[in-house]
Amino acid sequence: MRTKTLKKNRINVVTLGCSKNVYDSEVLMGQLKASGKDVVHEQEGNVVVINTCGFINNAKEESINTILEFMQKKEAGEVDKVFVTGCLSERYKPDLQKEIPNVDQYFGTTELPSLLKALGADYKHELIGERLTTTPKNYAYLKIAEGCDRPCSFCAIPLMRGKHKSTPIEKLVTEAEKLAANGVKELILIAQDLTYYGLDLYKKRNLAELLEQLVKVEGIDWIRLHYAFPTGFPMNVLEVMKREPKICNYLDIPLQHISDAILKSMRRGTTKEKTTKLLKEFRVAVPEMAIRTTLIVGYPGETEEDFQTLKEWVAAMRFERLGCFTYSHEENTHAYNLEDDVPEDVKMQRANEIMEIQSQISWELNQAKIGQEFKVVIDRKEGNYFVGRTEFDSPDVDNEVLINASNTYLKTGEFTRVKIIDAEDFDLYAEVV
Repeated sequence: MRTKTLKKNRINVVTLGCSKNVYDSEVLMGQLKASGKDVVHEQEGNVVVINTCGFINNAKEESINTILEFMQKKEAGEVDKVFVTGCLSERYKPDLQKEIPNVDQYFGTTELPSLLKALGADYKHELIGERLTTTPKNYAYLKIAEGCDRPCSFCAIPLMRGKHKSTPIEKLVTEAEKLAANGVKELILIAQDLTYYGLDLYKKRNLAELLEQLVKVEGIDWIRLHYAFPTGFPMNVLEVMKREPKICNYLDIPLQHISDAILKSMRRGTTKEKTTKLLKEFRVAVPEMAIRTTLIVGYPGETEEDFQTLKEWVAAMRFERLGCFTYSHEENTHAYNLEDDVPEDVKMQRANEIMEIQSQISWELNQAKIGQEFKVVIDRKEGNYFVGRTEFDSPDVDNEVLINASNTYLKTGEFTRVKIIDAEDFDLYAEVV
């Protein structure tokens, strides 16, 4: 049965998973457009490319369900072709080919030229930084490296993304300039591990030098750092953050746990004492910094005592932002050899307890902001509110600032100064100054 109603040869790219996948989809779409293809993101199209995630169970399930959903559409004649790429495809290609054989073709994370060829497009090497961004036009992700050399026991990313590979500074500056020319005002730097940046190319950790070059890009107002690893953190990054107003006083540093026994089993290369000392050094170097972290509960062998240690530490550290995940037992990781011995309901209970503590901390920190003024960027209008963020908040994961739209007009993507008039645990209410 042929597709009847859809526009012919329109390629619909569907993105699942993290910001790194968003970036990869944008690069794919930029390449397709440069080859004269009609390409859309998560809209109607008779050719579908699904960029999958294979990180943890929930993400894998979502990816498989999405593939099955489009296979039904193909069988019903609603789409002509379905291609699958990304992390799930990289990690489980033989299994997927066996289980869902009617997908037209599967591609791994490094097979962009082959995927383009299958879509009737050429891979153009000269397209440095040419992407079709899918985020609101005021911010974009800038992927500074691919892959990871860290040996964390629970993580399957090196299986899917390979070894750490930094992108040269001059290429990233060119990409930032092109984004700025298209109206991007905020760069969110992403990688599996930002702090490893440059070791392979420059034989030293070179994130600080990259930042010093990026702040020179005209039109970029904010530069935000995501996914820093605590071990071997390059402290000269904090000096640049303190000195350069464009670099947001914000750091996303996934710490995962704090019990020494769990950290050792996780192969994190650090201890509770070292981690706590590092965070204190952050606070001294950049007192106004918002620190975001993520934690994993229910890791194999996590005792009630380990969990109490984590709870007390979260309460003491008072992170500005915190997310908590339950442990996912991933095959071919080091931790897969351990018994997944914490029951699912206990994992969920522990995650909820951590988030309750964090919710209270967030509420207290937000109450202290009432009456203060902040510079915010407006991301969108939703219902009766303009929704913005301060430099201390990343899109999708952190606090939002809500400004009543009935008596104020603001432009999406613009910066404005506001005064906080009320606060909840994860939302701030403000009026324009």
